[in-house]
Amino acid sequence: MSVLLTCDVMDAFAESASCDLQFQQWGKRKAISGWIRTLKVYEDNTLVRQVLSEKSEGEILVVDGGASLHRALVGDMIATLAMDNGWGGIIVYGAIRDSAQINEMDFSIKALGTNPRKSHKAGQGVLDIPVMIGGVTFRSGWYVYSDVDGIVVTENPVLL
Repeated sequence: MSVLLTCDVMDAFAESASCDLQFQQWGKRKAISGWIRTLKVYEDNTLVRQVLSEKSEGEILVVDGGASLHRALVGDMIATLAMDNGWGGIIVYGAIRDSAQINEMDFSIKALGTNPRKSHKAGQGVLDIPVMIGGVTFRSGWYVYSDVDGIVVTENPVLL
């Protein structure tokens, strides 16, 4: 399946929201798009694992980790879980770990960086609320395009 690239979306719909933050890309799948699910957590990945344990039709989980690089919110085990359950990818406003293993997967993760330190397990966080990252509001039920050039959010899928 071909994914519409962020540059094509912006060329056709210049008013689309483009994330100004520069994320790093991991995984073999470099271009993804799908319906957004949001999650707000801080240095605790219990709910990240819980949400990604659910079956998905290719949704993209956007995790607002408060930009913390102190603890990783996603590693290879959670990435594998997400991939096996049909998730299209993960965008993490925070850190991941096991990046070499994730780079070997047919999956896509964007994050600010890496840290080998694992997260807390208190189960704190909020699902499906609007989160602001890089000047863009990500909303559950909206659509996201992500590739090596950036991240674009639209209310509905773009048809060209």
